[in-house]
Amino acid sequence: MIRAQHNLDTETLHLLQQAAHHFNNQRAYLVGGSVRNLLLHEPCIDWDIVTDGDAPQLARRLANKLGGYYAHMHDKASRVVCKLEQQEIIFDIAPLQGDTIEADLHQRDFTINAIASPLTTVVEHLTIGGDLTLIDPLNGRADCESRLLRAVNDAVFKHDPLRLLRAVRFMTRYHLSIDQGTEQIVTRDASLLPLAAPERTHEELYAILRPDGATERLRFLDRHGLFTTLFPEFIPARGMRQPYLHHWDVLGHSLETVAMLEQLTTLLQQSPEHVQHSPLETEKQDLVAIQSLLREAEQQGIFQFATLTTPVMKMAALLHDIGKPVTYSADEEGNIRFYHHPQAGVPLVQQIMGRLHTSTQERRLVQQVTAHHMRPGQLSSDTVTPRAIRRYFVDLGPTGLYVALVSLADHLAMRGPEPLTAAWANHIGTTRLLFTRYIRERDRIIPPRLVAPEELIRALKLERGPLIGQLLDQIAEAQAEGLLHSKEDVLWFAQEKLQKAGVQTE
Repeated sequence: MIRAQHNLDTETLHLLQQAAHHFNNQRAYLVGGSVRNLLLHEPCIDWDIVTDGDAPQLARRLANKLGGYYAHMHDKASRVVCKLEQQEIIFDIAPLQGDTIEADLHQRDFTINAIASPLTTVVEHLTIGGDLTLIDPLNGRADCESRLLRAVNDAVFKHDPLRLLRAVRFMTRYHLSIDQGTEQIVTRDASLLPLAAPERTHEELYAILRPDGATERLRFLDRHGLFTTLFPEFIPARGMRQPYLHHWDVLGHSLETVAMLEQLTTLLQQSPEHVQHSPLETEKQDLVAIQSLLREAEQQGIFQFATLTTPVMKMAALLHDIGKPVTYSADEEGNIRFYHHPQAGVPLVQQIMGRLHTSTQERRLVQQVTAHHMRPGQLSSDTVTPRAIRRYFVDLGPTGLYVALVSLADHLAMRGPEPLTAAWANHIGTTRLLFTRYIRERDRIIPPRLVAPEELIRALKLERGPLIGQLLDQIAEAQAEGLLHSKEDVLWFAQEKLQKAGVQTE
């Protein structure tokens, strides 16, 4: 027996008491993550119960009793959701797998999740502090105490390949080390991962990416054969050399860009004094100015610091150079080039994000970062004209802020531990200029249209086609330069452009 600690609120405890009373005539056990979290003194809002009764029927009745909502999940579980004032409490009710609770526990994934306790005993313990009796045939309690992740048997990943990613998530979430034997079977069974449902793979991958330190976990995936199983497009990137300014090969650089995006995001959210004393080599004044500009952008509703640390932004950082392996070339002198790799990367991003069943919005964001991540750096190599700034934000809108920040992370990751060059000062200075113009002078660089496309077509009796888009772009540039101020100005300007192009208008 073991005495566990808890800090449950009274509402949750009351729900558990009612649930225990509801299952009074059936065998019912608290299992899996619920017991694990109690032993690890972790919060628990999802309570897993197995019973030898009719699980769906019992769950429906429990929902009615608790005033909750019933949801049938699959053959193995029904869910009851109770909405409290501050949170939702979930009861997952599943039928006992096997003739005994011990048989059920032997079919689970990891020993820390293969522990059970009679539901009534748990409630007594949580209510009056008595000993918690555990059913622990696989010594999961000892592994909890040792913070060790150990598979129940060597076939757990064959039964459900998604457990390969869950292992990494559990290691992160609960600060676990992995048992050597389990580590070996992860590597052995890595090739099974594509058999998992894409939606579940997407969910687990994003859970791995979400906390800080994502690059460390991506490298763990890579060491065990899981990374290139998820992303076979990176297979040729391993060992692929880059131009001399790059410290890493293409694969290493892609992984490090995720780390640099996290580091840059953390720095930008600290006080200006912290930025000034940061060990990160930067143009400190420019970085402080960018920090201030982004706070203004957040107040305007066109930017969110929280978005920078989302899994989809880390996917964008990871995949920004995915077009390099298919565009690699080297001349006779050994100069390496990746001509048009941003454009080549777009269909590969579409392929990867589609394979993971991500949303259209997420695909669009990662594609935009991939297609345009070179632009801020390229702008910094020359005088940045108002026209170039306007075109950048006409193409990207507020997303251009995120693209530019990934571009800075890309630059930092390029150098690795090597000192930054003068190109960094130009790059961050250009980013500051881009942000200043868009955040503080947006109406001037991208003024509202004076004439709608349909109105232009009707007034000049034009056919629909690419010409309209070209004409609208020329009008917008002239408007941004202060040459056009009214609808009449626009129509006159458009007629003149069309006449010069040899296009007849009525």
